[in-house]
Amino acid sequence: MSACERAIAYAQNSGIDECESVFAKRNIITVRITDSRIIEVKQNQEEKIGIRVIRDKKIASAETRDIENYKKIIDHAIDTFRFLSPKPFWRSLPYEDRTNFEVNSTYDKKLKNITSKDASDIAQEMINSSLDKKISSITGSLNIVDEEFHIQNTNGVEESDFATYISGIINADSTLGNIPVSGIGQMSGRTRDMFSPEKIGHEAKSMCIGSINPIDCESGEYSIIFEPYSVGEMLAFVFASNFNLKVFAEKKSCFSERLGNSIAVDEFNLIDDPHAPNGIGSKKIDDEGIPTLTNPLIENGIFKNTFSDSYNAFKESTKSTGNANRPGLPMGRDADSFPISSPHNLRIKRGDTSQDEMIAETKSGILVGRLWYTYAVNPIKGDFSCTARSGIRIIKNGKIVSPAKPARIIHNLPTMLRNIAAIGNDDRNVLQWASLPSITPSIKVEKIRVVPI
Repeated sequence: MSACERAIAYAQNSGIDECESVFAKRNIITVRITDSRIIEVKQNQEEKIGIRVIRDKKIASAETRDIENYKKIIDHAIDTFRFLSPKPFWRSLPYEDRTNFEVNSTYDKKLKNITSKDASDIAQEMINSSLDKKISSITGSLNIVDEEFHIQNTNGVEESDFATYISGIINADSTLGNIPVSGIGQMSGRTRDMFSPEKIGHEAKSMCIGSINPIDCESGEYSIIFEPYSVGEMLAFVFASNFNLKVFAEKKSCFSERLGNSIAVDEFNLIDDPHAPNGIGSKKIDDEGIPTLTNPLIENGIFKNTFSDSYNAFKESTKSTGNANRPGLPMGRDADSFPISSPHNLRIKRGDTSQDEMIAETKSGILVGRLWYTYAVNPIKGDFSCTARSGIRIIKNGKIVSPAKPARIIHNLPTMLRNIAAIGNDDRNVLQWASLPSITPSIKVEKIRVVPI
């Protein structure tokens, strides 16, 4: 009998109406890079079980890493019922709805069986491809995760999923020139064959060397070409929350009154895509055991849908979109006792414009490779702020003329979506630390105000 089955059986004999049991087992290899060398190789194995119990519409939960101690946490959760108020909107945990499909390229035996030495060799390739006489220091990390995820409830849901993940990042720094500069290379995915450590290092080196001797960009409005890594930053920290059903229903989204209306240029499509091959957030079931669905959030410029788990969907008298997540670090799933609503893979549908074509058609603009400190200033209006600190290039009359010093961008999301001039054909996986997975190309946006720092 599995850990989930034992927990369900015990809970059913304890006078509850419903119970959900989630089990996650994860093997994590982390390689850390400092001062251009590997300083740590760490391998962790962890197991965790989380339970959610419901009685008379009261919902309690608990979790533990001591798997054999499941009876204690169930007893503890049930004991808290006396302190809880019923949730009148609650309907039920999901019912059995067997999935009959698989998502491609989400599990790789090469990653499952990888050793710490193998991981170190990959990290060393990242370092070697970053080396250059103009680079003074290299830092970064490599993370590889092999996991199994099981969920079962008293309504017949019984699902298992097996997954692998790999993600690497390199920061290359240079002290040459008038100020210190840096560059970043990043790649993430689900299989070893689709992961290139050499490309990570090359991108970091190229961005860093191309940033040496930057000049100030004048304050004013520019056409900005955001490369995929910077677009992913905005998707995670500016876009995503506006399509969360809870935020939308509480009228805290800048699009709360716009469902069914145009909010972007016709060519713009934003999709939550849990079925993207090799996507970091791709999965066949969400973390309540509901089959996942591709969900168009913006379709041809029209605000089409929000996303939600069951709990928040029931509050609004609707049903879950299959977006219950129990995110694990650095990637994948955990067995938290209560899920959250979040997208799986925020994907901007690729366009047909190359980055070179975007640059050639730009009279006065900036190319931005990386954003830092991105956050909503006024979420209800959609105002946000971010800082361009790496990979900044000044464009004049269709050509890159110089690297630029850091600059601050203060803008508005609804305005930005209306001013998208081009969508690139260079889409890729993007994953910031402890952030939302995304799949995005470069995008070009007009009339963005930039202030040098």
